[in-house]
Amino acid sequence: MKIFICDDEKDIRKSLKAILEDEDHLVEEFASGKTLLKSLQKDRPDLILLDVWIGKEDGLQLLDECRKIYPTIPVLMISGHATIELAVNATKKGAVDFLEKPLSIEKVLSTIDLAVQKKESNDIPGFTLEFDEILGESLGIKKVKFAISQAASTNARVFIYGENGTGKELVARAIFKNSKRKQQNFIELNCAAIPEELIESELFGHEKGAFTGAIDRKIGRFELANNGTLFLDEICDMSLATQAKVLRVLQEQRFERVGGSETISVDVRVIAATNIPVEDAIKEGKFREDLYYRLNVIPINLPPLRERKQDIPILVEHYLKKSISENNLLPKKLENEAITNLVNHFWPGNIRELKNVIERLSIMVPNENIRSQDVIESLVGFKKANEMVAKGDLKSAKDEFERQYIFKTLQNCEGNVTKASKVLGIERTHLYRKLKNLNIPIESFSE
Repeated sequence: MKIFICDDEKDIRKSLKAILEDEDHLVEEFASGKTLLKSLQKDRPDLILLDVWIGKEDGLQLLDECRKIYPTIPVLMISGHATIELAVNATKKGAVDFLEKPLSIEKVLSTIDLAVQKKESNDIPGFTLEFDEILGESLGIKKVKFAISQAASTNARVFIYGENGTGKELVARAIFKNSKRKQQNFIELNCAAIPEELIESELFGHEKGAFTGAIDRKIGRFELANNGTLFLDEICDMSLATQAKVLRVLQEQRFERVGGSETISVDVRVIAATNIPVEDAIKEGKFREDLYYRLNVIPINLPPLRERKQDIPILVEHYLKKSISENNLLPKKLENEAITNLVNHFWPGNIRELKNVIERLSIMVPNENIRSQDVIESLVGFKKANEMVAKGDLKSAKDEFERQYIFKTLQNCEGNVTKASKVLGIERTHLYRKLKNLNIPIESFSE
């Protein structure tokens, strides 16, 4: 993000610039309003930090000039002698907030984040979703919902990106249920869960006798999804040979069943999803670039749970009520400190992990109130990592977190290293090196 700082105090400019550049922002500083306005004629920043008085120049008048040039850019006013009247006047003129000297690093960064989020939120046009099961009010989720509304009104193909457990299938279903095809079939296929030798049959179907074990004709997912929507989850796990055939279907909207000669025409909207960087898969020769361009008409990026912390209390309340209802439990509630623990957790498994933790807490905690200690004990590796961080041993904490995460993934994959490497989004050889470096016993797991 590009930020302009205008203040006549050199030390203030230098310290602000250092702080913001540490946060990977691009910063330009100005000692006068005149030089600021001159630069604004040539360049557009994302945010302006403006002192109330720059020498003899009135910052509020400069605020007016800035907003004439760029009406929507967030402007934060800085003052060493702030008054309520001054703050009110600045707000009326369009300043989004007020920072008082001496400046607090934490206050500066949080205020900038809030100002940018507010602007980006205001930039999202109004929209409505007839079907909406996606919980959250964070900017990231608002962007996702807006993208869903835009995609749903078209027949364009959609590519959903997001880590495991972020809700890619939920987004695909939301697109379908808000689309013109909502009365037709929604067919899904997890490409990572189907053996390579069977995936073509799953996609295109097969004729009786097409191969050993094909005792009857099978209708494939493309055919079942005719006039509806086909969701291909974890599409980067599909073999290159199958990718070529999918590309042909997307181009021609027709195919033949495995072992058949009859050409079947279909009208299918395809939504694809992946949990790995597609660009890396293309560079490594594992995913066809031409297929990527066919699918990536409307990209939707799902943020991980750690980047939408304000949504966690909403999700916690929802999953707690749901678990209590489904398991016929007495009502329970989380103490404030317990919610804080949940908000501060890293959530490598994202919403799926959060849902499991809340269900476990609702069942296993015997009391009406779920305490902070109950939450800490339920989060795998969290307590130990906290102790390490408290000692200042960041590397050990990171290694412990990674060890716990990989070990848990291997358990979920029943000890199969190949499956676990796909879930983790890394090469199998890379996973073996990590197992060795993190002292996880390799002999306990299979190929």
